[in-house]
Amino acid sequence: MKVTYDLKTDTLSVVLKDQTPVAESSEDKPGVILDYDEEGNLISLEILDASKRVTEARKIELQTAE
Repeated sequence: MKVTYDLKTDTLSVVLKDQTPVAESSEDKPGVILDYDEEGNLISLEILDASKRVTEARKIELQTAE
């Protein structure tokens, strides 16, 4: 999984499956774009205007649940 925050465009991207072609995209909610592979699996999401939607868009914390 790869998480990227682009300061210039204020966009937060979360890629769940790298190197997988996007077959379909949908803007489920305004400013939230979901990308799917050809089998309908979610492979990435993009949040536009991230600094307005996400607490501390420049800070990433990873937690693993046991």
